[in-house]
Amino acid sequence: MGLATLLGGFLSISHAAKAQGGYADDALLYMRQNPSGTARTLGLAGSSSSLGADFGNLTSNPAGLGFFTKSEFTITPGVGYGTAKSTQVANAAAVGTDFSAQSQTANSFHIASIGLVFANRRPDNDNGSDWRGGAFALGFTRLADFNQSFGYRNSTDNSHSFFRRLSEPYGYTNVNSNEYQQATDDIASQQSANQYTNIDGLAYGTGLTDQTQGRNPTTGAPTGIFQVVTQPRSGTITQDELVKTTGSVSQFDLGYGGNYRDRLYIGGGIGVVFLNRTRTSTFSESSSGAQDFQSVDYLKTTGVGFNARIGLIYRVVDAVRLGASIQTPTYIELTDEYNTTLAAKPAYVASQQGAVSPLTTTPGTFDYSITTPFRATGGATVLIGKYGFLTGDIEYVGYSSAKFNTRDGSVDSGLDNANVSITNGYKNVINLRGGAEARLDIFRVRVGYAYYADPYVNSSYGRAQNYFTGGLGIRTKTFFVDLAGVYLDTKDQYQPYSLASVASPVVNITNNRFTTSLTGGFIF
Repeated sequence: MGLATLLGGFLSISHAAKAQGGYADDALLYMRQNPSGTARTLGLAGSSSSLGADFGNLTSNPAGLGFFTKSEFTITPGVGYGTAKSTQVANAAAVGTDFSAQSQTANSFHIASIGLVFANRRPDNDNGSDWRGGAFALGFTRLADFNQSFGYRNSTDNSHSFFRRLSEPYGYTNVNSNEYQQATDDIASQQSANQYTNIDGLAYGTGLTDQTQGRNPTTGAPTGIFQVVTQPRSGTITQDELVKTTGSVSQFDLGYGGNYRDRLYIGGGIGVVFLNRTRTSTFSESSSGAQDFQSVDYLKTTGVGFNARIGLIYRVVDAVRLGASIQTPTYIELTDEYNTTLAAKPAYVASQQGAVSPLTTTPGTFDYSITTPFRATGGATVLIGKYGFLTGDIEYVGYSSAKFNTRDGSVDSGLDNANVSITNGYKNVINLRGGAEARLDIFRVRVGYAYYADPYVNSSYGRAQNYFTGGLGIRTKTFFVDLAGVYLDTKDQYQPYSLASVASPVVNITNNRFTTSLTGGFIF
């Protein structure tokens, strides 16, 4: 699964807040894909760019479709089991040294792939053309899995808490600056109109924050300078958050692979991408053993896009195949739907407002697009007679070249800032995949491993993804059944909010996910 670093996650709901870092993190989610395809391909850790004769070639290297000599139908249901363990990082925002891990699980049922392959081949005695045949394929493949749940409990103090974040409206700390005063005006206007657009407005509307007017230190007269203030708290502040995410990136493909003299295989395909991701986080802070407030953030992102790919496989000798494919950048049009609900507890409501009822932002939407980078893959397969084969892939992904845009051509500072973060924060990487299959009459045994490199330029916390895979299969002249298991081991970090001048709480997350898939296929 493709989990981003999630910096600024708690504030990445409204468009204005998401501009602080959430878009760049989301870009990585949409770029980073997990091994996909049929259970045969999954059992080999996704390494199939030079293999051929598998429906999974449609999304990896369509030249492999040229190996088909008969038509087939396949369907691959799957079940995923995920566990996330979260532990507070011992930085300046942490209180104490003993931080216990919190665990959450997230399970899902899905269709990994479903497809049809229509093959034709000239009889061996038909020498009317050097093109010996080919296959047309169409179908659906699940490329990325967003199903995850994680929770944590942090210990901090008031100067590093979310109250501190609320006293820095929109990230500004200089009370005398025009930006700070414009922020206080916007927050107050939300309360006056009873239409809230962000967490700062909700905090003021519920009375969790107040705005005090500054005075001239000489005369004592009001100066018209307003400052956002919160109730003072002392001692240890406890933070709890539960984040649940569901959804996936899926792709519907059409492709064709041709066979030239049983030596060179050439193919191409186009894909229509469907993205669906829903994220809900429940965050609270408590002091003196009582909860001070609770916020529930909701974000749903949907999108449709397209890409294309071409590839070739060359049979050097009967036992050695070399393959290569290129996928164009993927263009996806996205829509965010979001809202936030805040409930402030009476003991920490500022006296001027006096309100304690929960408030919710006006539901918001934002339309934009992303262009993810092209992918280039090369691979080799060595056949070991009738006993099986070894296969491997090398994949290049240019994460730093992803780019957001508005859909109407307008300028948006949030997306522009995200593009700068992507260019400066992500790097181009090489991913590795390898697998082996043993053949015992009609039976198949498979193992595989994939390494997806850490995409961050400066990373003191390793966030590479490691996939360990295995599988079994039975293949006859009329049907086949394959079973695969994929185990993901990876790490990440989460920062619920950002503070302008002091450290924010940070959580380390260890993610483990096991997915099992079963492919049933009929040959006709």
